[in-house]
Amino acid sequence: MDPRINGFDYQRVTVADGVTLNAAVGGSGPPVVLLHGFPQTHLIWRHVAADLAADHTVVCPDLRGYGDSDKPVDSDGTAYAKRTMAADIVALAGALGHERFALAGHDRGALVAFRAGLDHPAAISQLALLDVLPTLAMWDVLHGASAAVAFHLYLMAQPPGLPEEMIGANPDAFFGHFLDVWTRDPQALPAEVRASYLRASRNAVTSIVADYRASAGVDVAHDAADRSAGRQLSMPVTVLQQDWGAALGYDAAGLWRAWAPDLAHQTVTCGHFMAEEAPAEVVGALRALLARPTHNPR
Repeated sequence: MDPRINGFDYQRVTVADGVTLNAAVGGSGPPVVLLHGFPQTHLIWRHVAADLAADHTVVCPDLRGYGDSDKPVDSDGTAYAKRTMAADIVALAGALGHERFALAGHDRGALVAFRAGLDHPAAISQLALLDVLPTLAMWDVLHGASAAVAFHLYLMAQPPGLPEEMIGANPDAFFGHFLDVWTRDPQALPAEVRASYLRASRNAVTSIVADYRASAGVDVAHDAADRSAGRQLSMPVTVLQQDWGAALGYDAAGLWRAWAPDLAHQTVTCGHFMAEEAPAEVVGALRALLARPTHNPR
């Protein structure tokens, strides 16, 4: 049996036609929803969620296409659009009785959270985004030999067929590579948790690729339309990032401020999986965000 977040109840919640999400729910108080990234599941939040649950209702779902959540076939290129996945999260929170909630996302989950903030500002009180760039900025800053660090983005952007076949030939090697090279403290991912991530990912190759493929297609179109329209995140936003800007030559805070006028930007020294490597730092940042005054939703 896969590890679980201690003290949390597990529910399956229908969020769209034929799509249910697996969600761990614990604590009581103002609601906070926490979204995981690649190649992981809701378990990344096990330390942070336990702390926040002392005075918040904490909801940790597996995103559609990941973990124990449903993995619909992407028949038209929109099943894993961040707009679709963000609507899942708003529907999940609503089904649990939370029409307005704080939202934090890591990696792929941060892209879903970003889209939720743009599409559903009345539902999101505060927003935290961990170790990611806006999709348009991500593609813009990758160039030359330095782009090799993000080879998986280009692989999974290819048309259906080849990426799934290549990754499916040895999924543990592919997904395990990222769990290893993106972690500065290997002890932060115990063997049973790492094994759980690998099991979940090897059973979701097609949907994970579809999620990434969307970020080279429909997500770009959605973000470009919003940028042209001048849309921004209207709620308080906190961004925690590794110092990739120094490595790749861009101003991370500046890229985020174009989307988030009310921004607190913080550079961390841990690895990518910061909720597991530096949970106290993440909790501190989230609690500071939750204490910031919210704005009138638009």
